[in-house]
Amino acid sequence: MGAPLDTIIIGAGTAGLAALREVRKRTDRYLIVNDGPWGTTCARVGCMPSKMLIEAASVFHRRHVWNELGLRGATALVADLPAVLQRVRALRDELVAGTLKATQNLGSAQKSGRATLLGPGLVEIGGKAHATRSIIIATGSRPRLPDAWLAFGDRMLTTDTLFEQPTLGPRIAVIGMGPLGVEMAQALARLGLQVSAFSTGEHFAGIRDAAINTELAQVLKADMRLYTGAPAELREVAGGIEVRSGSQAVVVDQVVAAMGRTPNIEHLGLETLGVPLDERGLPPVDPQTQQIGNLPVFMAGDANGHLPLLHEGADEGHIAGINALAGTPRKFRRRTPLAIVFSDPQVAAVGRRWADLDAHTTITGCASFHDQGRARTALRNAGRLCIYADKATGRLQGAEMCTPQAEHMAHLLALAVQQKLTVRDLLGMPFYHPTYEEGLRTALRDAARQLPQPADSDLATCGGIGVPALE
Repeated sequence: MGAPLDTIIIGAGTAGLAALREVRKRTDRYLIVNDGPWGTTCARVGCMPSKMLIEAASVFHRRHVWNELGLRGATALVADLPAVLQRVRALRDELVAGTLKATQNLGSAQKSGRATLLGPGLVEIGGKAHATRSIIIATGSRPRLPDAWLAFGDRMLTTDTLFEQPTLGPRIAVIGMGPLGVEMAQALARLGLQVSAFSTGEHFAGIRDAAINTELAQVLKADMRLYTGAPAELREVAGGIEVRSGSQAVVVDQVVAAMGRTPNIEHLGLETLGVPLDERGLPPVDPQTQQIGNLPVFMAGDANGHLPLLHEGADEGHIAGINALAGTPRKFRRRTPLAIVFSDPQVAAVGRRWADLDAHTTITGCASFHDQGRARTALRNAGRLCIYADKATGRLQGAEMCTPQAEHMAHLLALAVQQKLTVRDLLGMPFYHPTYEEGLRTALRDAARQLPQPADSDLATCGGIGVPALE
């Protein structure tokens, strides 16, 4: 078998590539093995192709406000769905080609095939056992899909197959209204498809603040039929697939399953590690080290089931790559939680959610965007933002929002939470007029009114003028 390798990386997605970058700085005694297509989930079937579809849908949907802006001829526009999907695939392929460069010229250190753990220091690849001092598991995830639904063949879609279709519809169901379901359901509806969306719960896109969720629900109902409460049940009927939720039923041509993702851990051999596995078959993973128990085995990215987001996977791969070759694993301080959903209005959550905070020690500052100056000029005046701060100190704890341009305000708030800023710290910073960020300032002022007033006035206590056009 020869001398053991320093590490074996199982999986070449975002987390695996981040781990590879760190490993290559420290050793040339490694292997990276990947089962299935090379090129990350994000580039191939995830965040990048979905955003291309959303961009086309957003541009086409704006035709509805042209008349109010004094622009004529919007009724002549049509969405050429086959051309939209072709453009998605073409740009997607360019991005995938970019990710493949990260594993070019690795020679014998790169292997295609299934890896199976035989223990904490032994991995089988293609029937051959490889001894290693450490293992990095970064096998990613796949869309969750009930086995019974496979009977519908190519009419049953996931994000792994949606973008490969030559065309879609005209009637389509989206099952699951988490972040991905909301994005895809709204985009497809705004491209002209008849969309029926199904959710077992009453909360959408991961939002847990009731007021924010209500704003999002109103927007979604304007674009699609929305069914909540009962689980979706599917059966073949004349003319298509019947999707039933309680007493409600629709017949569609295709179904998009958007019920989340499940870690790729089947047949991986995690049971050989000798640590307890939870009900999902996952071992305990320290989020600060990515280490499984006290073993020289590390689990990063979607595979560990923590947060299936690209920036989190990249961070975890970075941590795993360093710790796999360290004598003593290092504990890393993780970044402030940040999640963004590219709906319209966009949805975002930063730091701690309202549901995770103590209502007795937390103040909430809110702002509506229905009468917000910049939003009104752009005819994007919908949505709501809420920030959460500690009642005693005014320190920002988190925020949830459904607003235009939420991606930018979310980054600003993530910086503020991570830097331990207070409501008044942010109010002392400049807000340009007219910008969407003035809506954030309104929420901060609402929060500041609930805090003890300082003895001396400063720019942080500079209140609003009271004229909507100037706020």
